[in-house]
Amino acid sequence: MINRRRFLNFATSSVGGFSLAYMLGSCSQQSQQNVTTSTGSLGIKAKVLRMGYQSAGDLVRNRKVLEKRLEPLGIKVEWAQFVQGPQLMEGMAAGKVDVGSVGETPPIFAQVAGSKLVYVVGTQRTARTGTSSVIAVPPESPLTKFEEIKGQEVYFQKGSASHYFILRALQSIGLTIKDIKIRSMPTIEARGAFLEGRIPVWMTGDPHYAIAQKMNRIRVLRDSVGLDSPGSYYIADRKFAEENLGLLKIVIEELHALDKWAEANRDEVKKLMIKEQKLDEDVADRVMSRRTFAGRRGLSPALIAEQQRVADLFFEAGVIPKKIDINEALLPPDLYAAITPSEIMV
Repeated sequence: MINRRRFLNFATSSVGGFSLAYMLGSCSQQSQQNVTTSTGSLGIKAKVLRMGYQSAGDLVRNRKVLEKRLEPLGIKVEWAQFVQGPQLMEGMAAGKVDVGSVGETPPIFAQVAGSKLVYVVGTQRTARTGTSSVIAVPPESPLTKFEEIKGQEVYFQKGSASHYFILRALQSIGLTIKDIKIRSMPTIEARGAFLEGRIPVWMTGDPHYAIAQKMNRIRVLRDSVGLDSPGSYYIADRKFAEENLGLLKIVIEELHALDKWAEANRDEVKKLMIKEQKLDEDVADRVMSRRTFAGRRGLSPALIAEQQRVADLFFEAGVIPKKIDINEALLPPDLYAAITPSEIMV
């Protein structure tokens, strides 16, 4: 177990709003169950699946697909909310979360800090991926283009997907992370200050981006399209994963099916978003105009290589203190083959 203070100091300079009250009790160690596959029997030891999700919401939670699938097996699903990915990873490192969804960056920072985690499944990309993540300024800002960002205070959550976004965006114009002044703050906490004009440069995403648009209080300098992020992942605690391969298989199957449903039922997704996230309809329309449901992507050699490239870039840029091997946060290839639909192993 990593030292909790060390993880927070390393991955999140400002963790305001995070509370252990959001996190739930440990799963019971009861009788083993099994899921039979063509490759053999996969065990399920847990009676409770503790899922972590971020404050922007989670369609998996809202649709209750895991509950419907696991209830007949006698497995309860509990949900814990976190302001962003680094806080979710800290909760997992503290032994309070079993599985959760984060961007490409938080698991890298967590692995550097010594967290025992495994990648479960990734996300497909499309030409529209990245349109909902932006680097923005207030409308009255003197900055007119992204190339003028040098020397500016830029607000984002350190250790989140925004960290990779800004690193690559700066690299694309010949600058480095040292050419800006990083101010670490969770997106949900920075939104009010930005809307009031008190934050010069803000990195954000939907629904916060759409809310600021409705108020005419945001001007985008650039989005993250074309910056070659591998995308988001579901991550699991290593011990939980090794003891519950059958459960991970079910999770991946339900995520894969949900993406297909969501793409075919976008109006239903919007209604859920309005209800669960308390969004105005026009804000939800903006969010949905940028949201893609491209499907899941298995931990293939190609995806592993892409994630390793991200980790290497963080090290080369001096953002993380040591080089890490993504393979140390993976299950053996034969286990991924057993729990992942072959059609998404690309």
